[in-house]
Amino acid sequence: MIRELHEWVRAHRDDLLADLAAYVGIETPSDDKSALDRGLSWVDGWLRDRLGAPENVQDVDGGPYGDIKVYDFAGIGEPVLLLCHYDTVWPLGTLAEWPFTVDGDRATGPGIFDMKSGLVHAVWALRALDAAGLPRPAVRLVLNGDEEIGSPASRPVIEAAAAGTRATLVFEASAGGAVKTARKGVGIFRVRATGVEAHAGLDPAKGASAIDELARAVLALHGLSDPDAGTTVNVGVIEGGTRSNVIAGAASGEVDVRVSTAAEAARVDAALAALKAHDPRAALTVEGGWNRPVMERSAAIAKVYELAREEAAQLGVTLRECSVGGASDGNFVAALGHPVLDGFGAVGDGAHARHEHISVEGMLERTALAAAVLHRLAG
Repeated sequence: MIRELHEWVRAHRDDLLADLAAYVGIETPSDDKSALDRGLSWVDGWLRDRLGAPENVQDVDGGPYGDIKVYDFAGIGEPVLLLCHYDTVWPLGTLAEWPFTVDGDRATGPGIFDMKSGLVHAVWALRALDAAGLPRPAVRLVLNGDEEIGSPASRPVIEAAAAGTRATLVFEASAGGAVKTARKGVGIFRVRATGVEAHAGLDPAKGASAIDELARAVLALHGLSDPDAGTTVNVGVIEGGTRSNVIAGAASGEVDVRVSTAAEAARVDAALAALKAHDPRAALTVEGGWNRPVMERSAAIAKVYELAREEAAQLGVTLRECSVGGASDGNFVAALGHPVLDGFGAVGDGAHARHEHISVEGMLERTALAAAVLHRLAG
């Protein structure tokens, strides 16, 4: 069956590329609400043209961020949740100097790998099933425009959309062709130190250096890293003080934390709560929190992966799995206990980089694989 689906998709190669070219040709930077509105309007019309009218559409105002749409399409049984964000990291105007281009098997353009190709896969997978007359499950498709900045508006929408679903497919880009069955949780924190200003030459003893306190905190934080446990802690930005001859009264540092387990997240939380100033006249405070929870490989996730691996084998493809340090909207759903298969999108490379590209053959293969997996999930 999957070979027949693959042949149908291959016969529509030019159609897929035309849709991808049109989509990549609409710039959707995360920080430009007007551009996001234009992009979402185009996607909405394209979806209706390609899949027909949905049974239901939920529109959610994203406030300063991209709006969210949740589409329900008819099918068999409990819905399968499809997650696709439409925002990209590329600023408005990038397309003028870097247009969509196809050169042999390589297609490139801003946002093509992360993750505009993925939505094209999902839509054409459903079209392939309809063309073959094969049953497909009910589908709930979430489109959000704030994923690249942490999904501040769309997280509750995604979590609510996951209710009553049988599985989630995240059409984020693959990792060298591998799907992602585990992702790290991400914490974004800011440590602020306050001290007492004084003249560094005349009255140094009267001062309490916020920079000294922050430096001690940085060493303590970096000491929390445990590569064997999959935990990394990085203070990537620091600032503080006013002049070299003034004992600093304020300083701060921005902290990125990645963990592979909930237990490690709890350990880091405890350490952050325990941070104390060395000098009693100074103080340390911690702001921020966990941007995305851990996506741990569960038995339910493994089951969906095995299903996909079996289908890929019918195409002569070895579908690998991996765990990655980056997070996605799939983390939210997995943390609720739902089975999630992530990285189901493009085969290529260069997320957030100028060499961002996809394999055209990989796009056709992944579209057929998505169709086969969706068919299996209807059973």
